[in-house]
Parts: sequence; C-alpha cells; structure tokens
Amino acid sequence: MKTDELREKYLAFFETKGCVRRSSDVLIPKDDPTVLFTPAGMNQFKNQFLGIGPLEFTKATTSQKCLRTGDIGNVGITAYHHTFFEMLGNFSFGDYFKREAIHWAWEFLTSKQWLGLDAERLTVTVYLDDDEAFDIWNKEIKLPAERISRCDESENFWPASSPSQGPDGVCGPCSEIYYLAPGATKPVEIWNLVFTQFNRVGDPPNNLHPLPKKNIDTGMGLERCASCLQGVLSNFEIDILKPMCIAAGDALGLKYSYDAAWGRACRRIADHVRACTFAIHEGAVPGPEKADYIVRLLLRRAAMEGYLLGRKQPFLHTLVPAIVAGMKHPYPEITETVQSVSNVIKLEEEQFLDVVDRGMPRFEKLANKAKSSGVISGEDAFDLQSTYGFLIELTETLATEKGLKVDYEGYTRARKRHELTSGSGAFADSVMSAGPIDSLKKQGGTKFLGYESLTSDARIVGIISNKELVTDFTVAGHEQPIGVALNQTPFYAESGGQVGDVGLLIGDGVEFSVADTQKDGDLWIHVGHLTKGKLYVGQAVTATVDDDRRSGIRRAHSATHILHHALHCTVGKNATQRGSKVQQDELRFDFAHNQALTPDEIRQVEDIINECVAKGAPVSTELLPIEEARKKGAMALFGEKYPDEVRVVSMGDFSVELCGGTHLSNTGQVGLCRITSEEPIAKGVRRITAITGPKAVQKGRDTDELVAQLQRLLKSPQPAELITRVEALQNEVKTLSKQIADMTSASVADAIGGLVAQAEVIGGVKLVAKKLEGVNRDALRDFADQLRDKHSPVALILGAEIEGKVALIAAVSKPLVKDKNLHAGNVVKAAATIAGGGGGGRPDMAEAGARLVEKLDEAIAAGAAELKKQLG
Repeated sequence: MKTDELREKYLAFFETKGCVRRSSDVLIPKDDPTVLFTPAGMNQFKNQFLGIGPLEFTKATTSQKCLRTGDIGNVGITAYHHTFFEMLGNFSFGDYFKREAIHWAWEFLTSKQWLGLDAERLTVTVYLDDDEAFDIWNKEIKLPAERISRCDESENFWPASSPSQGPDGVCGPCSEIYYLAPGATKPVEIWNLVFTQFNRVGDPPNNLHPLPKKNIDTGMGLERCASCLQGVLSNFEIDILKPMCIAAGDALGLKYSYDAAWGRACRRIADHVRACTFAIHEGAVPGPEKADYIVRLLLRRAAMEGYLLGRKQPFLHTLVPAIVAGMKHPYPEITETVQSVSNVIKLEEEQFLDVVDRGMPRFEKLANKAKSSGVISGEDAFDLQSTYGFLIELTETLATEKGLKVDYEGYTRARKRHELTSGSGAFADSVMSAGPIDSLKKQGGTKFLGYESLTSDARIVGIISNKELVTDFTVAGHEQPIGVALNQTPFYAESGGQVGDVGLLIGDGVEFSVADTQKDGDLWIHVGHLTKGKLYVGQAVTATVDDDRRSGIRRAHSATHILHHALHCTVGKNATQRGSKVQQDELRFDFAHNQALTPDEIRQVEDIINECVAKGAPVSTELLPIEEARKKGAMALFGEKYPDEVRVVSMGDFSVELCGGTHLSNTGQVGLCRITSEEPIAKGVRRITAITGPKAVQKGRDTDELVAQLQRLLKSPQPAELITRVEALQNEVKTLSKQIADMTSASVADAIGGLVAQAEVIGGVKLVAKKLEGVNRDALRDFADQLRDKHSPVALILGAEIEGKVALIAAVSKPLVKDKNLHAGNVVKAAATIAGGGGGGRPDMAEAGARLVEKLDEAIAAGAAELKKQLG
C-alpha cells in the first residue's frame, strides 16, 4: 500500500465513524508560544481538550505535519527516527471513549476493507492498573492475555510518569499497538491510544481525579505504518522517502543503498532537507533564534554530512524538487515555493561552507589539545561558536568523528555568561498572560463588528491587571497598561500583519483610552489606560475606533495587496509573500527574492501600483469555503492558519487574496503610494517599505523643499544644474584630500619609524605595542598595514580612544601565522576583555572595540603579553 493511499484510508475510515476530517495545522504555530513547531496532532485541538471556546465538533481526524528534534542524533541511524514526520490521529472531546477507540483501531488495522494486517502479528500494551482497557482487548477483541502487556507509568501513561512525578493537569493511561513485520525480529509500535480521563492534583496517593468529560488522543506514525505495510525494515525505504535518499546520494555523486557506508548520511540529509523545505515554505529562515535556529541547525548538520564525504560545494538546495515531488500530493501548496526555498537553502549552504573553511583550522587545534583528556572544553566550544559561527551541534558532530566529547555544561555556562554581559533577555507581556486569557475564553469569544462600523455599544466581560483577572479597576493615571475584554467590539485586533486599532471606551462617568488591540483566538483584548472613573465587569460602554488612523490603515492594507500584484508582474510569481506590517499610511512587505530589485524594477513596481490606484477599481469582500476560495485563485500567506470559511478580498481583475484585514471600497482611495526603501532582511527574503495617502504626498513636498534648499546653498538657479554643481565640489574635495593625504603619509611614516626603533625583538620578530593619539579608525588600520608591509616580520597591538570608546587592532606578518602559529584574533580578544569589550577576526589581523577607556593602557599591555606568549 502506497503512503498516500494509507493516509487517505485512515482519514476516510474515521470519517465513517462520524469524525470531522480537519486539514493539517501549520508546522510553525504563531499563536502557541509553548512550542516552536507543531509536535503532535493534538496541538491544533488544545482549546477543545481544555474546554475553551465553542465546540463546533466533538470528534475529529487529521494527518498532521510534525517536527521534533529531541532525537536528532538518531536520525538516519535507526530505522524509525525523523525530525519531520506525519502523525495520523483521531480525537474525541467528551464524545467516544476507550471502547470505541480500541475497537475502531482494531477494525482499521485488521479488516480486509482497510489495512488487512495479520491479527496474529499484533500485540498491545496497557497501563499497569487499566483493567478496563485490558478487558476490552482481552474479552471483546479476543486478544489472548499473553499478547497484552501491562506497563508502568513511565511507559504507558501520558504525560510519562505523571501520576507520581507530575505535572498537575489533564492526564491518562495509554494503550500501544505493536506489529511484528514478516522477517523482523522485534515488533514495532505503530499506534498509541491515549485515554485522557484524569485531572492530576498534588502528590499521590489519591491524586488522580476523574474528568467529567473524557477525551481520546491517538497517534499513528504515517511513515512507520507505511514501512510495515510495504514490507521494508526502515521508514526511509518507503515509497515517498527512498527517492529523497536516492536524490541525496545523486547530489553527492554516490549511489544510495541502505547498507552503503554513506547510507546513514544520505538518510540524514534527506530527512533534514525535508524538514527545512516545509519550515522555509512557512516563512522560517536560517537564523539565531527559535524556529529559525532549528532550520539553521538542520541545514548545517546536513551540509556537514556532505562535507565529510568530500562535497565542498552547495548541494542541499538541489534536493528540494525531489522533496516536493514526494510530498505534493497531500500538500500541493509546497509546489509554489520551490525556487524561493531552494534559494534560501543555497545561501545558507554558502555561508556554512565559509564558516567551515574559517573555523576548521581552529577546531583541529582544539581537537589536538583535547586528545589527552578526550574532551573539548565548554569555553573552547563557545569560542568556536561566537568567533567562527560553529554551532555547538556542529562541534559535537566533528568531535564525535574524532572520538572526542564536548563539555556541554561548560558550553552552556559560557553562553549564559555571554548573554548576561550582552544584555540578552525576555520581556513578558503583563496583559496577554495565558492564565487570565484562558479563563476569559471559557466564557466565550468577542463578536467583531469592525467591518461595518467604527462605533458600537458593548459590555465589559473581563479586566486583566498585573496578569490577573479583576472584577473592577479604579486607579486612573496608572502606568502599567491593563486589558479590557468586551462582548462585542468595532476594534480590529492585531493579526495578519495589520496593527490593532486605538480609540476610546466611554461609559457613565468612565473613560478608557485604548492604545492597542490584541487577540487570542476569538477573544479580543483592548489594551490601554483608565483616564477617568471606574471600570467594572458588566459595565456598559460605547467603543469608538480612531477614524483617521483606521482610514490610514485601510489605505496601507489595500496598497499592500496591490504591491503584491505589482511584484508578480515585475519579478514573477516566485516573489511570494513572507510577512507584512500595515499601519497608518505605512506598510512593509516581505517577499521571497534572491537579489535586490534594480532601480528600474522599483520604479516599475511603483508605477504599476499607482496605475491600479488610478483605475479606481472596486474592492469587494466575500466569505467562501476555503477550497472554493482557492479555486477562485485567492492567494494565501504560507504558514498562516485559516478557518474552514475564509474572507476573500478582490480588487478589480488583478488581485484576489485571503485576508481578514480592513480595506477600502475602491483602490482610488489609496490616493498615492511611494516606495521608500528596498532591502534584504534574511536569506532569500527582501523587504519593501512604502507610504500611502497624506504621508506619500508629504514625502513629495519634503523632497521639493530639500531641492529648493540645495539650490540656495549651492547657488544653482535650476534643479537640473544641481548635479553639475555637486560634481564640481566633489572634484575640488578630492584634490584637497589628496594634498592632505600626502602630508599625512609623511607624518605617519615618521611615526612608524619611531615605533619600530623602540620595538622589542623576540626571536627575530619585532613586537610593537602602542597607544596612538588623535587618530581615527582608518588611520589605526593604516598604521597596522604600513608596519606589516614595510617592517616585516612584525607582530603588533595598537589602541586608541576614538569617539569616547576603545578601538584596538592586532596584526602579524602573514608568514608568522604559519611559521610561528601566531593568531591576531586571540591577541585582540585578550586585550578587549580587559577593557570590557570583545572581538576577533583573522589570524593575521583582527579588530575589537571596548567601552572602558580608562583601561586602554592595560588592554594594550594584555595584548602584548598574549603576543609574547605566542612567540614563546
């Protein structure tokens, strides 16, 4: 049975049991701060499991895209571990329970109509004390007792060991189903049935309290089940994954087979590129934090596998078409971003290879140094990351290749010290705090009226102050903002790139200034300050949105859609949206593109926008089922989660997009749109910033005024003569600068001669350590260059106070790097540390900055001491 057929059969089977088929949730959930990636099928149903909000259905089934990195070291080595995988699931929210879950699982697995597995090859486990599950398997399914194992809470309870170890909250026993494939020696777990029937409160005994409504959460690994059905002994040999492994081998110039020496590397490469293809498709880019860091980690691990097999050129990006070919049946949207995803991966590969080239010599030195102990120190591992960009995981991989370990705890301590000194930290929003938000959501959501009106009557249903729900609030003039929830509101809550509305809530003797509007699910929170009177739950107020600001937002948002169309006309359909921000007559639009737009392209984009504005094309909105909207050609933002029924915004005959934002009724109301900048923000992602309406008009006036001032200053009667006048001034400045430089060079040469005459000589190498006065950074570099060029062999550390801060430069004659193992980066780092700074660079030259000017002399002395140490 093909994998695509298995996925469809599973979903169809549970539809016959009354389950609602739901599409996979996004891989990178933007509204769940507890996870970076969706780790399981139940994540999109958190509110249903917790009883938060309306319950539109009581049972569901899905095939969910998941990504986990907890077992990343096992990927490619074991038969079943992945980072990205699909989880088949069926769920009950107070509907069916244990009996149905077990009977249906057995039916799906063994019935000839469905999978038709040999029942004699199936065994199960139950929780130690779950007699109910045991009896269903034994007495109703007729599974012999010897094929039912009772396991303790560490194996068959969710969360694992929660009865004795916690945490408090919803939990329950599990029942796992195992299949022994023909030819296999060990059964494989293919399905886990979780019966969430308790609420754990406190420590045992008697701490598991039955839930009033019991739930079902099951998970069957698609790839693992497919391997059983297809008679292969590894997930990587199934019909959708093996071609990806073969593609990885082809990219390396190697013929893939499971048992080949390079087979493990090909499997890891295929797995990691599959994960990154989906993550980048949803807007992640390789970076230093959160989901972006995981993408960078996976790509660099995959690239390192190729590097160790002799592949020193980018190759991972060539696998993207093979990934898409294998996954496009269930996820056709990934076909639309093949080029942009490939571009992002290639750029990260190029950067990684540069990192390896620069960092490998340093790693080799550390590895040699660690031979006696067998451990690379945490300080050295962190230095590799901070100075050369070697991720800790990369260092661990290389260390393992050499039979070494890395002191990870020491690395963590070094990283945390760095974060403390560099001021890294997090800021918690006191208003949008999870506890009170969840409590309010259980009471119901907020009805949004803002498409039709900017004012409405409303009733206060909740007040959040200092992360707590309060029944009233009277402290007018308070500094810390509070949150107010209403039963209905005209205020738009920040989402889809559009900022939240501001305005006023006014009642009998009370006034509340709304500075922002946020939402969590279908609950709106009005964030701001009480300026008069008293707020209390149940109070009637009139909610009024700032009309001028909303109008500016509408102009900018409609212009954003037109900009998207203009980009497609100018650079092609691959310029897919990667994010946006829309505020009062200002917008920024992020899009996939591998190079800067040319000035001509920027002008063309701006011209197309304003042509569409001048047409005065009608703007219409309609609610459509998601599939109907897609058939209509509506563009969606990849990585966004859309409901079954979506809002479609159409502009003339040129733009159709899914959008929940507020818009104009006619494109002519934009007035004017001007692009103010175009710049890179990440690998393969560009950003256009633009202004609309009055701000665009004002920009033209400001430019006119600037030109008039320049005419007056340069005594140019006509604007067209400005360029000629400026060119003449530039030539005059160039001539004067040359004359000054000639005089300065003579002075520098004299000063350098003095430094060399006073230099200490160690082993034939002149050592110069000096604080310079009255120089800028260019002069500091010039001193270093001339010392190296004209007085080799030389090793130097120079410092100066420049603009109230410490500037340091270390340099050595290039032959000394190889002949005497000198490293300027370590020298400048030793100096900068004394003066409260940091830095590094190439072995032959490195610069650093620091803030403690009073420590400059000590810093230079420390650099000189490091040079002497290196010179032996």
